[in-house]
Amino acid sequence: MIGQELRQLQEALNRKADAAQREFNAAGEKLQGLSRKVMEARGADQEPLVAEQAALREKQQALADEINQWRDRARRSVRHQGDATLQAYLDELLATQDESIRPAVEHVRYLLTVPEADLAGLEQTQAAARPTTPVGRLLERARTEFELRGDDPAPRQKAAFEFANRAGMAQNDEALAELEAALENSDPQVKEVGTLSLIQMYRFRARNLSDLDAVHHCVERLTGIKHRAAIPVLIEILETPRTGYVSGASGMIEGNNNRSRAAALQCLGEWHTPEAQTAVQARQRDRDPQIAEAAARLLEAYPGEWK
Repeated sequence: MIGQELRQLQEALNRKADAAQREFNAAGEKLQGLSRKVMEARGADQEPLVAEQAALREKQQALADEINQWRDRARRSVRHQGDATLQAYLDELLATQDESIRPAVEHVRYLLTVPEADLAGLEQTQAAARPTTPVGRLLERARTEFELRGDDPAPRQKAAFEFANRAGMAQNDEALAELEAALENSDPQVKEVGTLSLIQMYRFRARNLSDLDAVHHCVERLTGIKHRAAIPVLIEILETPRTGYVSGASGMIEGNNNRSRAAALQCLGEWHTPEAQTAVQARQRDRDPQIAEAAARLLEAYPGEWK
């Protein structure tokens, strides 16, 4: 159990290093801009720019030392032999007086001193609290895995794509309901993983379900998701006419997905991005005259470059 808590502490320490690394990179970008200004300036105008350069270089050096220090602390978090050395290491971390890592440090210290009977009870409680559904496990990863909690969205996108494309997952209504509930999660990384997974689930259904009424429900849900990852899926739906079955007076009858394509078209106009504009422009020549007319109206309503 303590090994798991130490890994979580390691993730917290690495996040501290990552934050300092972002500051370091921002200072480097600012230095590049200052270098150009110094070269263009003349005489007395150069002096404040040179002073600012020196201050930024000094800041970068301090940040580099801080990054190395946090990385070293993170590496050391899982390299202790015996409780005494681990306790000394935890005391060192507490001495930094950094409130962002204090809860993780305090929890490890508690586990070092808790009686074995209480520790067994804690382990049972944790085991009982572990999520039992595929969505629950996915969202737990988003809460705890260092890679999924970083600034780079690529790992979250990959996790969502892999989850939604697991065999049978896109047809799992219970999983879909759990992901929809995750849209209200207060943790931004958990919410994003849930949102990205939901988008991929809707994409799969919109492409593969023969029940076009169910497809339209998915598209309507997609149009309500305020995440840019929905844009390429909406474009794909708009650009892919298909046939299937819709409810008729005498039961299910053959129909097409133009209603869903029209909803995707309208939503792309609301997104107003360059890729959305390109997709709408192409639909002026759509084989469905109503789609073509709606695309032309959107472009007339929003002339110029979409941003």
